[in-house]
Amino acid sequence: MDLHEIRTTIDHIDQKLLRLLDQRMEFALRARKRKDHVSDPAREQQVLKNVSKPASALLDSGFLANVFRSIMAESKRLQEQNLQLVGFQGEHGAWGELAVRRLGSEMVPIPCLEFGDVFSGVAGHDLDCGIVPVENSLEGAVTEVNDMLVETDLKIVAEVVIPIHQNLLALPGCDYREIKVVYSHPQALGQCRAFLLRNKLEPRPFYDTAGAARWLAHERQNSAGVIASSLAAELYGLEIIKERIEDNTENFTRFLLLSREPRPEPGNKCTVVFSTQHRAGALFEVLRIFAENTINLTRIESRPIRKNPGAYAFLLDFLGNEHDPAVRKTLERMKEATASFKILGFYQEAQP
Repeated sequence: MDLHEIRTTIDHIDQKLLRLLDQRMEFALRARKRKDHVSDPAREQQVLKNVSKPASALLDSGFLANVFRSIMAESKRLQEQNLQLVGFQGEHGAWGELAVRRLGSEMVPIPCLEFGDVFSGVAGHDLDCGIVPVENSLEGAVTEVNDMLVETDLKIVAEVVIPIHQNLLALPGCDYREIKVVYSHPQALGQCRAFLLRNKLEPRPFYDTAGAARWLAHERQNSAGVIASSLAAELYGLEIIKERIEDNTENFTRFLLLSREPRPEPGNKCTVVFSTQHRAGALFEVLRIFAENTINLTRIESRPIRKNPGAYAFLLDFLGNEHDPAVRKTLERMKEATASFKILGFYQEAQP
């Protein structure tokens, strides 16, 4: 290895160390929810004892003790802040994390393996909130999330609409002409089909866009590229070869922020879930209530009720303030006209 190659390897190791430190701080924040006090001297001594005997002769025990004292001090500083842990599905760098960042700097994005882990994490008090995609302008409804919304007791407290701009990422210094295959989530590959065909790149499905970026940063394959967000490029030390390679620029995903408690401030949009009697005209009677009160519907989605085969629930979004008499009247009439009914929440309408 020449000097440049050695320094490149060191830079790669530094990126790994930064990601691991971030991950450690995330778990420290999660641990805070399970203990009464920030400071825990016995635990701090145990950590120092764990690193007192370095596996490598290069690392001095005093040096390691100082490093971990600094790490624990930063951990306690973060635990003392009023930070909100917000779960999202996927790896760091996913679109869900971008949605969390859009909502506020006091929110800490926490990656979750599945959508169900986001819902259960919030319900079980491991997370303060969770953010989930509910629909995409090109792909339509996210059916798995909508099914969970039908059954959940969580409340919608905010929404955010994220423009989806796909990018071709590769290892730094890579000759783009060497790239032969591109990894990403099947939806992302489908959204960039024309670009891949035009450049004779072979698409390879991966479980997650950001996960593909993380994999490439670890595996260091010069002949491979990934399709992911610009945030993923930043987090995993990858280079953006080409920006906005999606076939359709009008690509947006709508995310909902979920909490255990309803939003304290009034909102101008609402989501409800209801089911009707199994008879002709039952759904029309419910929708007519909105028309009679001149309330604008923005979405209606039907989903099968898992616990009642053959029956369907409807998720309905409309514009209106909960203190508006027309809205109150509409909701009261809906309760009477439906077989089941619940308000998922009032929140502020988001703009792309």
